[in-house]
Amino acid sequence: MLNIGLCHFYKICKAQGTSQKCQYIMNILLSRTDSIGDVVLTLPLAGLIKEKYPQAKVLFLGKTYTKDIIACSSKVDKFLDWSEIQKLDSKAQIQLLKQENIDIIVHVFPNKEIAKLARKSGIKTRIGTSHRPYHYLYCNKMPSFSRKKSDLHEAQLNVKLLASLEISFDGSFQEMEKYYGFTNIPSLDEKWSSLLSTTGKNIILHSKSQGSAREWGLVNFRKLIDLLIDNGDRVFLTGTEPEGKLFRDELMYDCDNLIDLSGKMTLKELVAFIAKADSLVAASTGPLHIAAATGINAVGIFPPIRPIHPGRWAPIGKSTKVFTADKPHCTECLNGEACACMLSISAKEVFASL
Repeated sequence: MLNIGLCHFYKICKAQGTSQKCQYIMNILLSRTDSIGDVVLTLPLAGLIKEKYPQAKVLFLGKTYTKDIIACSSKVDKFLDWSEIQKLDSKAQIQLLKQENIDIIVHVFPNKEIAKLARKSGIKTRIGTSHRPYHYLYCNKMPSFSRKKSDLHEAQLNVKLLASLEISFDGSFQEMEKYYGFTNIPSLDEKWSSLLSTTGKNIILHSKSQGSAREWGLVNFRKLIDLLIDNGDRVFLTGTEPEGKLFRDELMYDCDNLIDLSGKMTLKELVAFIAKADSLVAASTGPLHIAAATGINAVGIFPPIRPIHPGRWAPIGKSTKVFTADKPHCTECLNGEACACMLSISAKEVFASL
């Protein structure tokens, strides 16, 4: 059954004589207010919506720190900053959403406060998973599917939220790359572009994960650095300043082809720099998904266990590679940060993919 917003859409189209030339613009809000990698994997929804409904306007509700990622997608028409909206009183929040004339909201990342606000703001069609009890109060379209038990990739699971918009996707998750619209990549300032090698490859190593993912280990990254330097490549170490403090003593040494960029770039600058590199190596982190979206060689190192395995979180892009142990039912490291399966992946294996 068509949802309320679509019924209105089709009535207007019918009145104009054709759905193909319909000038009515549906305003669809995608809500995803969590981390960078999750946001990147949500962007294909905007592309799928635009493919099905070219006249639709796609808005994206996210946090301030993901704004520069969302801005890279040509499929998103407007960014709404949840970090700023949260500072407003309830009346001002409602007024702000009403001004956007939103027909449909899709709660990709469930958030009770946002779900409640969407209903108060009079958004006609409010889509959210049936697996959140509060959605029964605030949503009127609740597709039922399990992320935890599914064999599908995160990006494929997100598409299930669009079923009531008559949008589906039956291809492999890697085929979703074309829906990113990741074409609005910022230009790279000369102070950063001047660091890039013009003779060897430029390889970015993002060794830490801010605790969001299991890691390959600094010992392995140091071995990879040595292999790359010996090969004449230029290596850049990225991360936040706190992460830099964790890896500098282990990874940095005096070498013209080894450059520490941790804590020195804004996210916008990092995106631009990644797009100019040849490869990026990381665990399941935001920069890995950024690299994949830009189209460079994105190499991810993953644990084999569900639901944090590459089947769920692999990078989606034109040139991606994942390394994981062939132990899908491993129970050795369930409660620890260190992952023996990841640590067992050799630097030589990863080097060969670069």
